[in-house]
Amino acid sequence: MKRAWTAPRTGLIGLMLALGLCCGLAQAADKPLLQEGKKSLYQRVLTTPGCQLVQAPGTAQGAAQPAFSRFYVYERQQTQQQDWLRVGPDTFGKTVGWMKADCTVAWKMQLTLAFTNPANRDRLLFFKDRDTLEHVLDAPDPVVEVAPLRSKLKNQQSTDTILAQEPETFVDLQKQFYLLPILDSEEFMTEEGFRMRLLNVASVSAAQPSATPAQTDPADTARRMKEFSAAVVFVIDSTISMDPYIERTREAVRKVYQTIEAEQLGRQVKFGLVAFRSSVKAVPGLQYVTQMYADPNTVTDSQDFLAKVANLKQASVSSKLYAEDAYAGVMQAIDSIDWHNFGARYIVLITDASAIEGSNTLSSTGLDASQVRLEATRPGVAIYTLHLKSDAGKKDHARAEAQYRDLSTYAGTNTTLYYPVNAGDVNEFGAKVDALAAAITAQVKAAYSGEDAIGSASNAQDDKAAEPQDPMLQDSALIGHAMRLAYLGSRTGAAAPPVFRAWIADRDLIKQDIATTDVRILLTKAQLSDLSDVLRQVLQAANEGLISPADMFARLRSVAATMGADPNQLKQDTSTTLQGLGIMDEYLEGLPYRSDVLNLDEDTWKNWDALTQEKFIRTLDAKLRLYRRYNEDVDRWVSLAEGSDARDYVYPVPLEAMP
Repeated sequence: MKRAWTAPRTGLIGLMLALGLCCGLAQAADKPLLQEGKKSLYQRVLTTPGCQLVQAPGTAQGAAQPAFSRFYVYERQQTQQQDWLRVGPDTFGKTVGWMKADCTVAWKMQLTLAFTNPANRDRLLFFKDRDTLEHVLDAPDPVVEVAPLRSKLKNQQSTDTILAQEPETFVDLQKQFYLLPILDSEEFMTEEGFRMRLLNVASVSAAQPSATPAQTDPADTARRMKEFSAAVVFVIDSTISMDPYIERTREAVRKVYQTIEAEQLGRQVKFGLVAFRSSVKAVPGLQYVTQMYADPNTVTDSQDFLAKVANLKQASVSSKLYAEDAYAGVMQAIDSIDWHNFGARYIVLITDASAIEGSNTLSSTGLDASQVRLEATRPGVAIYTLHLKSDAGKKDHARAEAQYRDLSTYAGTNTTLYYPVNAGDVNEFGAKVDALAAAITAQVKAAYSGEDAIGSASNAQDDKAAEPQDPMLQDSALIGHAMRLAYLGSRTGAAAPPVFRAWIADRDLIKQDIATTDVRILLTKAQLSDLSDVLRQVLQAANEGLISPADMFARLRSVAATMGADPNQLKQDTSTTLQGLGIMDEYLEGLPYRSDVLNLDEDTWKNWDALTQEKFIRTLDAKLRLYRRYNEDVDRWVSLAEGSDARDYVYPVPLEAMP
């Protein structure tokens, strides 16, 4: 295996986090101990099974603690030849007792992993040691090494090298928070040319570790799938020129409903519709930015749906811009519909124009494509886009395609659900809508009939001759499979494997372009607030830099000085990255992942053209608005220790959402 480059430890993100996150920690007189060699990061530990909390070091019996509770270390002491820790649930001076050091694991970085949906890959394997995993990846053909291991696991035979494997179904962190913390990591470049990270992770359950959990009962699966249902919500552009597509969408739903009702699947498939336009402040005659015409939760049958959308017509006046507020329509569907009632969840975006960027004053959401896509992962919604490439919008096509490819990438599958309609042809559009609606309905019927929904995508379709040839139908089959895995995981209570400490690869061992995990950074309220504050200062500096490129870094040096940086370290060498400013980057030390802007230096900033600089600013600005949503999302703030101050609750921020 080729060892990869070593990522620089800091850059713009390092500056931002160092300026902000270091200041969000406790200000109480009794603070936790600092990590060795650090000035702002406190010592944290995770409990393992059997950890007990006692009132004094050396005490034999105490209160058992839930595994993987996070505690801060306030004092270390050796008693009776054992190391003891005085611990507290937060950083605000509150301590609750002592515990043995050897029943805890140091957790330097508050990073955890989330499984991706295993629909198009094999189940992740948890190796007992790092060397065995590296041996597999060093093999000329990893399949030769992996196949015997999977065969043993399938036959429920024990192995000497595998502690556990990922559940058959999808464990959704959004619905059932679990902690899979990263304890250590190494980065390599594989022979296939992919950067792959070997991660030392921890996981735990009350059960004994086992690499061969019970297999899913087909009869139980079939019974559960009887309740499987789907919601398909059309999010349709209703501005001028869209009437033919609106009518053709109605026709497609009408035709699909005939099949649904003939096969008595009315309870299993529901349709909804949201229309969008643009800013009514700019053009009051547009009447609305978004409007919910049909909520799938309230639609009873085809006649009801068609009655609800009968009055939908294109606008009578033009919008101010050619771009429309498509993200507002998608967010209306994400936020306003109760998706919990459905196992399969689809949005079908239909538009002939690009979307208004979040930084534009006419945007009602303030979000860009990547942020809307991340928000769609919360309810587990797949976003299809049918882009009508009409002749009138030729100059807009490239911009719209880039946006909607990003928006319609389904998490963890490398599948982009973007489909152009050449020249905006109504007949071609109609064929695509018909095929998509029919394919989704067929998947629900198959699930309802008890067809196999378990296993990797490669195993799910062994008969290659039976695979659909249309790329859209192939994608639809994959996403449908992913939806069923997610549904079964939620219904069966699938959980992270019962292992304690193991090594994994963050990409599939065979299909090395497919990720097995996503990273979540667990930020506290204070950290998220400080990150937002620093981001605002960076944005202000960047905006000044649009006028004079040197002003950006000059302002950041000024900010660094006011935050206490050593003036002797505020270098003027423009060839250096922002690490040269001498700002502490402790929060990023050991972080095995890179920011898109990690290596930004003054020379690079000055050499960017205005469009590149503006794109950089828009991206950070959109992420700042996303942080506001996170702060207000009360349901997803998590306590990592009983009795923790609410200020030390954490939010699982996707790595992609970091600046």
